[in-house]
Amino acid sequence: MPANEKSARKTTVYVDGYNLYYGRLRGTPYKWLDLVQLFDTMLAQRDQNESLEMVRFFTAPALANFASHGRASVEAQSAYHRALKARHPDRFDLIYGAHAYDKSGTLLPCFVTGQPYNRANRTRVWKLEEKKTDVNLALGMYRDACRRAVSRMILVSNDSDAEPALAAIREDFPDIMLGLIVPIRPSISDRPIHRRTSGSLAKFADWIVPSLPDHQLLQAQLPPIVPARKKPIHKPVHW
Repeated sequence: MPANEKSARKTTVYVDGYNLYYGRLRGTPYKWLDLVQLFDTMLAQRDQNESLEMVRFFTAPALANFASHGRASVEAQSAYHRALKARHPDRFDLIYGAHAYDKSGTLLPCFVTGQPYNRANRTRVWKLEEKKTDVNLALGMYRDACRRAVSRMILVSNDSDAEPALAAIREDFPDIMLGLIVPIRPSISDRPIHRRTSGSLAKFADWIVPSLPDHQLLQAQLPPIVPARKKPIHKPVHW
């Protein structure tokens, strides 16, 4: 934290874990990411006398039946969350939603190339939905604003579902500064960017970080072994 902590602008970061993972971390070697260190560094680079009070991480527990590595994926996610809480007990807050699916399958229309939408042509699919995360994030931001717990908020997401929360905070608490960090890869000459910043979120942001480059993620990795109260937490082998 800054040396003049008392006068620093209290800042909380709100992370849409699902959006961060699928928008930026999936398929990369950076999943063992120290979120608190990452945002500490980013605020220091902004040099706006901002003090990172808390990182609030909104996600849902992985389900082994739907995960790429089965039970190992569930254990990896749990190890990651425990590592962050052990390393930053006072500045990392984990808020769980849930996953839901219809055990008998969900009927959805089939896509057939060259043919129009036909509701009658349907098939059963496994449809996994994340529940409560969007609501938890919106309520978390708004309640912090109501409590005047922070003077600056940073949303890490590119999901337009967060638009109503930003709109309400902007209208009801115009003195709170809103930042947006978009969890996507930066565009490079031989690999054009495949996702762009959500315009519905950007219009409410006072400032935007449009992508997260590899070097930032690499420099903010947790150590391979994180000390904890009971036994040390190891980085998952397949990560």
